[in-house]
Amino acid sequence: MDRGAGRRAGEGRHERDPRGRRRGQGELEAQVLSVLRLSSGPATAAWVQERLDGDLAYTTVMTILSRLLAKGAVTRERLGRAFAWQAASDEAGLAALRMRRVLDGEADREAVLASFVTALSPDDERLLRGLLHEASDAPAGPRGTGAPEQTPED
Repeated sequence: MDRGAGRRAGEGRHERDPRGRRRGQGELEAQVLSVLRLSSGPATAAWVQERLDGDLAYTTVMTILSRLLAKGAVTRERLGRAFAWQAASDEAGLAALRMRRVLDGEADREAVLASFVTALSPDDERLLRGLLHEASDAPAGPRGTGAPEQTPED
């Protein structure tokens, strides 16, 4: 009997954790990113798959890497006929990318940000105020990084 019979697309055994529960896309992305951060340099999808203990199908790893590339969370470079992948951000960076995407998808940014800020705990509000103060004191740079802008003469 075909063990895969009757499964819907994306519901293969490879997308479930060892306890049999289905993992969310964010959880899979976090796992792949954490494996990539273990690498001393760019790594192939097969290398990533091996470090995930064969828990995910190669095609699933490739899909996750491609999604992370589209989000700017990883970079890739050609390595022969394959690609080598490298984490471009940590888990906090990935969460920040998700937050920016949600904000970019809303028509009334001011209302979304106001709602977000009013829902913060006092400690988180204090932290955010401190970070905003630091950012305003830093020299302007690309995408608010605080790094000075590079000119062609540099």
